[in-house]
Amino acid sequence: MLLNIEHIGIAVKSLPDANALYTRLLGVAPYKEESVASEHVTTSFFKTGETKIELLQASDPNSAIAKFIEKKGEGIHHIAFEVSDIRAEMARLQAEGFILLNEEPKRGADNKLVCFIHPKSAQGVLVELCQEIK
Repeated sequence: MLLNIEHIGIAVKSLPDANALYTRLLGVAPYKEESVASEHVTTSFFKTGETKIELLQASDPNSAIAKFIEKKGEGIHHIAFEVSDIRAEMARLQAEGFILLNEEPKRGADNKLVCFIHPKSAQGVLVELCQEIK
């Protein structure tokens, strides 16, 4: 079961520039910056109220984020939903006909296990499932 929107991911060319812009926009500084080697990205997170924004900058020119920016430009990359049991949710969504991009959850940013749903099976939207690692 999808519990709530965990965060919105935004692809950016320059994390320092985007951090400055979102700090001005939201009136708060990022609370965390982190590299995710498996995804070849560096991320920063902002929180305003209950909403989190994840900024993603490619750390490798062949990464998914670099290819996304090359094709579509900077902007919203994905929407992430919090789940309490990621494996059960993955099985449920597969049974509903969704295409998962990974067969097993993997470690993502912000102390989460993650799995992505292919945009082709979600009307063009990349959906991320997130479960807090306890």
